[in-house]
Amino acid sequence: MAGQGARGAAATVGVLMACGVLCAALAMGLRQTFGLFLAPMTAAHAWSASGFAFAIALQVLMNGLTQPLMGQLADRYGGRRVIMGGALLQLFGVLGMALSDGLPLVTFFAGLVMGFAVSAAGMPVIMASLTRLLPEAQRGRATGLGTAGSSFGQFLVVPIVQLGINGFGWQAALLAVACASLLMIPLALPLTDAPAKPAPGAAAEQTAGEALRVALRTPTFWFLCCGFFVCGLHVSFMAIHLPGFVASCHLPAAVGAGAISLIGLFNIAGSLAAGELSSRWKRRELLVAIYAARGVVMTVFLFAEKTTGSVLAFSAVMGILWLSTVPPTVALCARNFGTRWLATIFGLVFLGHQVGGFTGAWLGGVVFDRTGSYDLMWTICILAAALAALLHLPVQDGPPRAVPAPA
Repeated sequence: MAGQGARGAAATVGVLMACGVLCAALAMGLRQTFGLFLAPMTAAHAWSASGFAFAIALQVLMNGLTQPLMGQLADRYGGRRVIMGGALLQLFGVLGMALSDGLPLVTFFAGLVMGFAVSAAGMPVIMASLTRLLPEAQRGRATGLGTAGSSFGQFLVVPIVQLGINGFGWQAALLAVACASLLMIPLALPLTDAPAKPAPGAAAEQTAGEALRVALRTPTFWFLCCGFFVCGLHVSFMAIHLPGFVASCHLPAAVGAGAISLIGLFNIAGSLAAGELSSRWKRRELLVAIYAARGVVMTVFLFAEKTTGSVLAFSAVMGILWLSTVPPTVALCARNFGTRWLATIFGLVFLGHQVGGFTGAWLGGVVFDRTGSYDLMWTICILAAALAALLHLPVQDGPPRAVPAPA
């Protein structure tokens, strides 16, 4: 009987991880396809590229601003309901994009509606739900698998959607993306992490306001926010400007595209490794090592000769470090602030990541326009990596903090 119980528990953990990973892969893969529609949609409607790009940039910003709200809903009512609602909202948003004939409408659907949708059915809510449902020994592995699954979704879904655009046109491909959003609904079914009601006579549990006050008064929370800001700065700058940097080095355009693809591919291995190490090492030291390694790799790349080989080698190494910050950051949020309001707390930390992402995308363009080179931006990224490594040194990584009893 004990053996059967152990096998049943293992099977339950396996189902939770599989559904969470697939849901994260689908969510990330679908949202990364919107850039593919810029050229065909602007050509079909005679829109400006900057107008369509603004709609997608607005989505990124709204994603960051609404993530704490969606985290609060997930903490109160369970991740399953929020993810399912996000999938339905994404269906509505993508259908609106496909059927709109004016740029203001596309901005509304692609920017505002999709900003809410990707927050509800995105990696922070999925990872928080898995973290609550799994024992602590399995949490690092689960977040590593979820982060790796996100990269695999990007690696797999984006080329499929591009084939759909080439074969059936952009509008049919958008309709297919809308329908594929519904697949997240059955994948969210096992994520039954709704909070249990306290037993009669039990002490009152910590409220969301109390949890937020504890977090906002804790230096560790702000260190994690600043670190995630730097992560977003790096990721957005390279995701948007690395192909342009490669072109400015007089290398073929295919090298820039290959660099982005290689980053996504190697990020799978990096995320899995970070998830495993989060269960074995101190998360604080792991984050210090990741940010310091980013600074070293970017410094070597800045001064190295720019060839196809050096660009691809840099992309492979940077891919290992790309989103490897996520598993230890989630684990530190859970260890310091508990799992009851984890989606809310991590949503606020994730807001720092998205603000950093907006800054990296925008500042990279400003620096290039003003100087005609990306060298200053690379220097800023290197200094930011060093600062992030130092900021994580005083992060608390001991036993979970005691939750103060309500007055």
